Amino acid sequence: MRIRSATDADLVAILRLWREGTSVVSHTDDPEGLRGLLARDPEALLLAEDDGRLVGTLIAGWDGWRAWLYRLVVAPGDRRRGAATALVRHAEERLRSLGARRVSAGVILDHDHARAFWAEMGYAHDAETGRFIKMLGSP
Repeated sequence: MRIRSATDADLVAILRLWREGTSVVSHTDDPEGLRGLLARDPEALLLAEDDGRLVGTLIAGWDGWRAWLYRLVVAPGDRRRGAATALVRHAEERLRSLGARRVSAGVILDHDHARAFWAEMGYAHDAETGRFIKMLGSP
């Protein structure tokens, strides 16, 4: 298993994996959205590869104050083989090296397997906070 940062050449494969590996579609799941992420932080989008084949992704975002993990997606046929754990551990090391002291993970609460995974990784569900979203259209 190899963990590396994504490049522009990976975008099509990443978007394909996200379509196949998750039930949630985001407004920014497109090449333009991913290019914006890579332009802002070229090392934020982590990929797990097995024999050169993309098997998982994780975005490890850091704005200098808060650290967040998003889009942990592992190909359905490659789950339970260590890719998610490897991605999270790599992301935590990256964020720690940047100065992060706490990290939050975006988790779909309806996915019992996701809740169990994050708990196994040492993350606690904070029931007091929530996420409010607003779509920003063109000015």
